[in-house]
Amino acid sequence: MIQTAASEPSGKTMTFEEYVLYQGEPGIRYELFRGHLEPMTTPTGLHTSICEFIASRLQRHCAAQRLPLVAKSTVGVRTEEDTSRIPDVVVCSRELWERLCARPGAGILDTGETPLLVVEVVSEDWRRDYVRKRAEYAMVDISEYWIVDPVRQRVWVLSDPQSENSYERVEFQSGDQLVSVQFPQLELTVDTLLSPPLVEDVIREEQTQLQQARQETEQARQEAAQAKQQAERERQRSERLAAYLRERGIDPEAL
Repeated sequence: MIQTAASEPSGKTMTFEEYVLYQGEPGIRYELFRGHLEPMTTPTGLHTSICEFIASRLQRHCAAQRLPLVAKSTVGVRTEEDTSRIPDVVVCSRELWERLCARPGAGILDTGETPLLVVEVVSEDWRRDYVRKRAEYAMVDISEYWIVDPVRQRVWVLSDPQSENSYERVEFQSGDQLVSVQFPQLELTVDTLLSPPLVEDVIREEQTQLQQARQETEQARQEAAQAKQQAERERQRSERLAAYLRERGIDPEAL
């Protein structure tokens, strides 16, 4: 997640409850770290593209597998009493999402509302994602945490937050197929993840394939209908021929 190193003035603290209802400067999002607001800078184009692709890919995967899950961006996750993070992508149950939508204030999963997966795309302040947030997400028992690092060209999949190292880590690099513990059937390469296609292009390709499938289905339907009509014509022709022969005293079965 991209952030500035600066925080709100020292000495001025904010509770989590105040943060949920806080309205800062227009266009600026804030995380809360131990009572202090941390403004988040505008992400780069690549950062945005990666985040949108991951969210879209996970949404399609959950839908295709009929999983009762939602994948969202800009959803907060409370990690300590007065600390709340905004991962780049969050996957949680539909029940938690509906509960979040039903209450006022910022969209934040509170204590005990644990997502299955959080994703952070590394920014210049890499220590925040690799060290601080890693510890926080493990502390609230988030089952899986991806660290996507476009600079180092790698992806860490962290799982099992109960291990002695807070998370078990598996590193994936260029050429590797990503393996997710929570989503073992997910097909996603590191190269695609780090240099993703535009979601709009993916949707257009899906629409093209859907249109082609519909055309092929319609063509097959028409061919089946034509074959049925031809078979019916042949049957009627045979019946007429049999009737003609019987009129002349010839048994068609004897032929």
